Amino acid sequence: MTLADRWPVRTRLAFLTGVTVAVLCILFSAGLMMALHRLATQNLIRETTVAGELIAYSVDRGELVNPLPPVSPNLIRPIQVVDPNGRVVAATRDLQGKPPMANFLPKAPRRNADSEVCDHVFSDHRCDIVVAQQVYRDGGDWTIYSAAPTLPFYVYPPVLILLGGGTVLAVAAVAKGTQRSVRRSLRPVDAIRSELDEIHSTDLGRRVPVPPARDEIHHLARSVNYTLDRLEETLEQQRRFTSDASHELRSPITAIRAQIEDALLAPDEVDMDALGAAVLRSLDRLQSIAADLQTLARLDAGAPCEREPVDLGALVGAELANRRHSRRIVRDLRPGVTVRGDRIRLGRLVTSLLDNAERHASSTVTVIVRRGEDGNPAGDDDPRFRGGVAVVEVLDDGSGIAHDQREVVFQRFTRLDSARSRDAGGAGLGLPIARQIAESHGGALDIRDSPEGARFVLCLPLTP
Repeated sequence: MTLADRWPVRTRLAFLTGVTVAVLCILFSAGLMMALHRLATQNLIRETTVAGELIAYSVDRGELVNPLPPVSPNLIRPIQVVDPNGRVVAATRDLQGKPPMANFLPKAPRRNADSEVCDHVFSDHRCDIVVAQQVYRDGGDWTIYSAAPTLPFYVYPPVLILLGGGTVLAVAAVAKGTQRSVRRSLRPVDAIRSELDEIHSTDLGRRVPVPPARDEIHHLARSVNYTLDRLEETLEQQRRFTSDASHELRSPITAIRAQIEDALLAPDEVDMDALGAAVLRSLDRLQSIAADLQTLARLDAGAPCEREPVDLGALVGAELANRRHSRRIVRDLRPGVTVRGDRIRLGRLVTSLLDNAERHASSTVTVIVRRGEDGNPAGDDDPRFRGGVAVVEVLDDGSGIAHDQREVVFQRFTRLDSARSRDAGGAGLGLPIARQIAESHGGALDIRDSPEGARFVLCLPLTP
């Protein structure tokens, strides 16, 4: 782990902001220094040119003297006058007896030019800006060279000090301000974290505070509270599911225990055939509940399943042929109603609907398989069924299900008829499993209005 990873967020942000500001300030200072250096150099060339022009005026009038006098007390520049033969005929006192300071000439038609000259007649490791100007006299061109030391990149030391100090102050101020701003911004996050720690250790019913400002932290707090709502709901469902499953498993286990204990107390009076049949019924119930719980666990985990074309009419017909019927079955199974899905799970779904219908029917169970466009409005406006809808209807002629109870029956371990025995009514897992299988195939399972009894409608996306 690097040092930056161990720093608090506000320190890291302040550091990164300070570095960014420092880089920007350095770039700005460099650009400003370049602009000032360019401007100062241009002014220096103009001053040097003016000094040479004054000497050129004297040469033109024939008033040349050696050594050359200073142009003015405020404008002292090294100057040389070179005749057409290349000899220095006059110079300022600091250049007496020295060769020409430069050897370049203005290009016609220009009469002056400037260039930078280093390590020539001047001291070593020094560069000067030299301006060359030509004057016509006595049948030839005389050249006046005037010079001035080049300026350093920072132009003037006070400018460098000012820019350096300003950069340091700007970086410090921005870093400090960023740290304070981030600390103030992260205060709600600290409150959310503290509240989460309390929630983890005390009560899941508590919620984190939501800041009034509708910013990112506000949305974070709402998302955290929504997650806590879902977590609390899931845990409550798990507790309820565990309690119901324990209750359902306790009944057959208690029955088996009571029957075995009675047999042990009076072995001579026990009818072994009856005892075996009773124990087997309880074991069948235990096996059915365990299988249902395992199926629900797989569905909850989103276990993958095989996807293949399944003809619903053939599937329902096979399920009807493989079971004993306690009620009269009326079937309308239209061919060519094909969906993509897991044949075993879809068969389990159909079996659950048939079991429920035969359990509640008075005399007749009706099973219909058809396409949605054959008159069923289900799924016409649902985006899941834009390619068509396959419909399976299972109807019974029993007492029906009240409208306000139609969603309750799909809750786990739910049995509406309190008069039913546990053996007759099942564990209350068949319909929840059926709906979950339907939803895992991109479909829906609902209870709809019917003139008589209950009408379960399964809708699945149709395969072309």
